[in-house]
Amino acid sequence: MFTHLRNIETAFQQNKRIVALVILCSSLISLAAMYFAFSAYQKANAHVYVLANGKALEAIAADRKDNIPVEARDHIKMFHHYFFTLDPDEKVIESNIGKALYLADESARSQYNNLKEKSYYNNLISGNISQSIAVDSIQLIMDKYPYAFKCYATEKLIRSTSTIYKLLITQGYLRNVGRSDNNPHGFLIERWETLANRDTIFNK
Repeated sequence: MFTHLRNIETAFQQNKRIVALVILCSSLISLAAMYFAFSAYQKANAHVYVLANGKALEAIAADRKDNIPVEARDHIKMFHHYFFTLDPDEKVIESNIGKALYLADESARSQYNNLKEKSYYNNLISGNISQSIAVDSIQLIMDKYPYAFKCYATEKLIRSTSTIYKLLITQGYLRNVGRSDNNPHGFLIERWETLANRDTIFNK
């Protein structure tokens, strides 16, 4: 009889150990599943998909501070592209200048008004002149806020009889603003001024 009781107690202890082992294994499996699920969630959030030309392209998300120089240069490049890319069409001029003025403060509007008062845009239209710009380089100083920059570019004015190239040098400052459809980089150009805008030796 005592042997039987001892067998029952031994079996009960074994069952307890088995149950404890099962609970422990289940807990470890649950914790592992939660960890891998959280890791997968973080990896999924670290990727951004951009729709370009009907195709979904994967981009890796990063802190803005890692991309500030890249975004700042592109903002400056976009502003100069819109401000100086002009065709002998009033609507094209107004559209491009309008896009440029979203990226800069009153200093850009002041330069636009000065050019308008000097009939610069009317002369482009009446002379059937197309103007484009190629940004050669951008010097960006990130040590102090707002960020100072200097832009070196080449303007190309196409006439029916000739093509004129001009060296353009401008400078200004960048400050942070909210992002929007009209200002995707979240910068605003301040105190923008033209340092040089002269013909080059490559005119023909």
